Amino acid sequence: MQIDLDRLEEWAIENTMKINPGKSKAVRFTKARVKDPLNYFWGDQKLLEASRCKYLGIILGNDLRWARQVIYTVQKAWKALYFIMRVLKKGNNNTKSLSCMSLVLPVLEYGTSCWDPYGEGQINALDRVQKKAAKSANHRATRA
Repeated sequence: MQIDLDRLEEWAIENTMKINPGKSKAVRFTKARVKDPLNYFWGDQKLLEASRCKYLGIILGNDLRWARQVIYTVQKAWKALYFIMRVLKKGNNNTKSLSCMSLVLPVLEYGTSCWDPYGEGQINALDRVQKKAAKSANHRATRA
């Protein structure tokens, strides 16, 4: 791996690209109980080791589990849903429904083919947000 990093560094220099090694981390993806530290260098600077990284909005953990991704997705979906409920408190059902389909469902569905939730707790957490979104979209505002 260090050989590939050295070649990448040479390529970056040839193409006048600056890569900040302080923003780079090394992650080892394995289920084995490996304790050896990773010793990768970019030039003369050692890359820090991390237990997870975020790539295209998906959290990749070194233990190859998706619990953090599910928690992150559920929190992000709840945040979007509560924003919609707060802003459109007295809006009509069509607007609420369109808002939920535009802002909440894409958050819940993004990357699921990659991190496919399989645990019952993970599925229930995602379903709670989706059911609440459907319920709030169809809730009729009372008129005073």
